[in-house]
Order: sequence, then structure tokens, then C-alpha cells
Amino acid sequence: MLAPAQRPDLARIQAYYDETWLDYRLLWMNPRNGAIHFGYWDERTRSHSESLVNMNRALASRIGIQPGQRVLDAGCGVGGSAIWLAETYGVEVVGITPVAGQVARARSYARRRGITDRVSFEEQDYTRTTFPDASFDVVWALESACHAPDKRLFLAEARRLLRPGGRLGIAEYMRTSRPYSAADEALLQSWLSGWAIPDLATAGEWLQWAAGAGFQDARVEDITPNVCPSLLRLFRMATLLWGVELALRACRLRSETQHGNVRGARDQYRALRRGLWIYAMLTATASQDGGDRV
Repeated sequence: MLAPAQRPDLARIQAYYDETWLDYRLLWMNPRNGAIHFGYWDERTRSHSESLVNMNRALASRIGIQPGQRVLDAGCGVGGSAIWLAETYGVEVVGITPVAGQVARARSYARRRGITDRVSFEEQDYTRTTFPDASFDVVWALESACHAPDKRLFLAEARRLLRPGGRLGIAEYMRTSRPYSAADEALLQSWLSGWAIPDLATAGEWLQWAAGAGFQDARVEDITPNVCPSLLRLFRMATLLWGVELALRACRLRSETQHGNVRGARDQYRALRRGLWIYAMLTATASQDGGDRV
């Protein structure tokens, strides 16, 4: 059982994203999409870059985002999804991240796109924000809730911020069961520790906690087949670069955090092949009354 009221380790999250920024910038994203998440592949997808945008589109369609809504991007990274949502749907988006460097980059990208009237970015913890109750129509979390040791805190804050009938949309890594054997748990934790992720929740846990937080009609959809090409791409890149990575680490030209990032890129796919996790989307609706307080 997770320890109650365990807040995210903001210092660790900040260090991870600060130290691995060059990895993401050179090997994964481009300034146009600003995406540091995995891609979604369907029959129309033709490139890695397209798949990254498709992930935004896939989550937005499942949430049912409408023009004029106010959206919180909880764990916004460098603003890629927030900017895309504002441009595509005509919504107002507030992006939050505990990483100051990400806030600065997100604001810079928004200025370049001429969209600062519809997007803004702040340095905040998504488990205890400064926003008033019922101030958003949508809470969006794309591969960010994983950094919360206790996902119930994230869900409770999301429910507080949503207006009754508001929508929650999460794209996330989820355990297939709990507990695992010692060997399987070690492999999973080798990946997670490299990416500053304390643990994953199962789909059943997410659904139980969402109901307790005051959400209804919660649904988890396993989209692993659509994301697998992106996961495999990262694994192959990390495997190809592993020898160089080991040499650079031995020469102390790569930090332990940077080294863990590449190790995690290899072990995430190894753990996937052993059936230890899935990639899923969770959507839910804020009920008219609140949920349990954490």
C-alpha cells in the first residue's frame, strides 16, 4: 500500500528534466511539436513526428474537448500539448510543471507561435496548486501523473479544480499487477528509477482511486499496440547508443541521472515484453459532489 499523503519529490523531478533536456531535444522532439511524450500510431501515421502529435489528438478526442473550454495541462513539459490544444481547439490552456527550465522554454515556444493570449505556464506542483476550486473544464495529464508517489493526491486535486461535469484525461504507464517476483520488480524499478518515477499504479487502482476522488464513468483503455512502435523506437536508439553511453559515463562525461535516462529507455521495453506494464488512457467525469479527502 502506498504511504498516505506522499508528495512528489520535486527536486528529483527538476534534476531529471534539467539534466536530460539535451537527450530529449536531440533524440526525440522538435521545436514545432514540443513533445517529450511517446507517439500514437494508427494506419495514417507516417513518421515519428506525426505520431507525437497523434498522441495529443487521441487523448483530446477521448476527453471530448470543446472550443472555449479552460484546460489545465498538469505536467506540461515544454508546452507542446498545451500549444497544440490552444491552436487546434480554440481553448484556453494553463500549463504547470515544477521544472523552472521547462516553464521558460514553454513560454518561449508560445511567444514564437504568437499564442500567448491563449496559453500560459507556471511553476507549480499538480498535487497542490494555487488555483481556485472549480476553475477548469478539463484536466489533462500526458505521461506526468507517474511522477506522483501517491496518485490519489493528484486525483483529489484534479477533482477540486474541475467544475462539475468537467473531464479528466490521463495517458499513462500502468502496472499489469501487484506484486511481481523479485526479478520482475527489479527490472521495472530499473526503468522507473532512471526516469524519476517512484512507482506505477494498476488500471484497477486508478479506477478505484478515481471513484474515491469524486469521478464517475471512469474508463481505462489499453492503447499499447498503438504506442508500441514508439516504445520500440526508443529502445533501439538506446541500445544503439549504449556502448557510447557506458564510455561517456566511465569518463564522467555523463551524470548518474543522464545514465539512468538511457538505462530506463532500454528497460522500459524489456519490462513491456515481460508483460509488466501497459500504456493506457484513463478518462473520467467530475461528479456533481466531491469525493473522499486524502
